[in-house]
Amino acid sequence: MTVSAAAAHSASSAATPVTRAVRTSSSSARAGTYPFVLGDLTSDWHVHDLHQLEYAFEGVVQVETNTARFLSPPRQAVWIPAGLAHRTTLSKVRTVSVFFDPTMIDGMSDRVRVFPADPVLREMAIYARRWSIDRPAGEPLADSYFEVMAGLLERWLETESSFHLPTTADPTVAAALVYAEGHLDSVTLRSACAAAAVSERTLRRRFAATLHMSWRDYLLRLRLLRAMALLTETHTTVLSVATKVGFDDASAFARSFARYTGQTPSAYRRQR
Repeated sequence: MTVSAAAAHSASSAATPVTRAVRTSSSSARAGTYPFVLGDLTSDWHVHDLHQLEYAFEGVVQVETNTARFLSPPRQAVWIPAGLAHRTTLSKVRTVSVFFDPTMIDGMSDRVRVFPADPVLREMAIYARRWSIDRPAGEPLADSYFEVMAGLLERWLETESSFHLPTTADPTVAAALVYAEGHLDSVTLRSACAAAAVSERTLRRRFAATLHMSWRDYLLRLRLLRAMALLTETHTTVLSVATKVGFDDASAFARSFARYTGQTPSAYRRQR
């Protein structure tokens, strides 16, 4: 199936086969942008023939692959290599995607990456919106601009953040994960085991085998990632956010959040 690169953001609420999003013709430009402004959206599973850099000016971008889920809050960017099947969820966002022909960037095609968007990247992404990925090839200024941007990406991607969670095809572990996400304010190992109908020993063992993380570490990261989204999307107090994600102690929440993001919850919210 041949669709435009913009079809990467086609809306769907149901599971669908993987769709390949490719350039509309061989005469299309080697690099360009696609802006997106909307409230909430979840794409179909799809792959691109182009590398994609997604930067959200506002809101949260979540990218899911067959092995992990990646969260890109405002002032972070997400890198999605060409040929990798993924699904994107945009929550209250204003964002721009920058697409690059794979020949323009070497060595970054193995996996999704989330990394801080420094001021240079942000300004370049904003300026690049004037050049659509669907435009005809042969604009010297645009071509030079995207070549420079591609050259800077190697340095930017070295500052990768650990804002992701592993996923699994194990039905028992998956059931525990679904329960945890739906009951984040109150979930315990015992309640997750009851939801998955297994013993605590079995769930711990399967977590380690399939996710390569302990239950405790996974739950902490899940809570902090949800807190990052809530701090960005809502105006509720930091204490309220801490309670919603399952922290009984605001000080403990602040310490854990600072260790994970490098900022206090209040500073993180102010910056975004």
